[in-house]
Amino acid sequence: MELVRKRVQIIFSLLMNANWAFPFTRSIYQGPLKIFCAPGLNCYSCPASTTYCPIGSLQNILAGVRLSLENSQYFFGLSVIGSMGVLGALFGRMICGWACPFGFIQELLHKIPSPKFIIPHPLNYGKYFMLFVVVILLPLLVVDEFGGSSPWFCKLICPAGTLEAGLPMLLLQPDLTSTIGLLFYNKLTILILILLWSILASRPFCRTICPLGGFYALVNRYRLVKLTLDTKRCTNCKACHHVCPMEVKFNENPNDPECISCMACLYKACKFEAISIEIGGIPMQSPRRAQGHPTQKTVVPISQIPGE
Repeated sequence: MELVRKRVQIIFSLLMNANWAFPFTRSIYQGPLKIFCAPGLNCYSCPASTTYCPIGSLQNILAGVRLSLENSQYFFGLSVIGSMGVLGALFGRMICGWACPFGFIQELLHKIPSPKFIIPHPLNYGKYFMLFVVVILLPLLVVDEFGGSSPWFCKLICPAGTLEAGLPMLLLQPDLTSTIGLLFYNKLTILILILLWSILASRPFCRTICPLGGFYALVNRYRLVKLTLDTKRCTNCKACHHVCPMEVKFNENPNDPECISCMACLYKACKFEAISIEIGGIPMQSPRRAQGHPTQKTVVPISQIPGE
């Protein structure tokens, strides 16, 4: 299953960045595919990107709300909000585990041999701060004299934007180097720190900073496709604790907002068929049972067998 997930991650990364002509055009794709919302964090300004980033688009909408209202233009970008809502309702943070290019990059970096460290749980709340304060409140409240604002998360923080857009565009258009300033070096520093942290800890950006992960985490409990726990079968062996890349204790909290449904607990850890996939409230057949794996059985002492 891990190999299947890796292939799906590669496919989604390629589909969201399918403008393979960018080395020749040396520009950002502006074609008809740009109307589609990327499920994961994928920078709009990446020269290979054929989709728009939900977080970047949401910020641009909020940044122009005051200006639109002052000009009696009631445009609120409900298609962007609706796309995020539909994706969240269907899959929640499963998108982080299966369809986010920057999450995939972090997983690859974590495979580099090095000491590994646990991320303190309180840091997980950082992504909610990014979502509510930096992505939502700052574009609404911090405005210029004309009533407009900026996409502050993209402008000041987003490491995905630096990696996927900033650095490639500098290579494609060397003249842009004249515009480099303190802001770029600040974002480059953030990118380097996140990449180094990804080697030492599992998915640190997803868990502590990513506002899109924060949004999906809020609706993770209510998603259509999810993993569920059969408490009657669970023995609390805690095997699921040791394989989870998000440090989720699935047997203690099956609806943990950090769960990205990578299914490592399902296929690698649980030997008792206590974990299964549920779609729309309907549990699917246990994969171990479907593949013919033997279940745990109770051993009856010989002294209790009739005739012995």
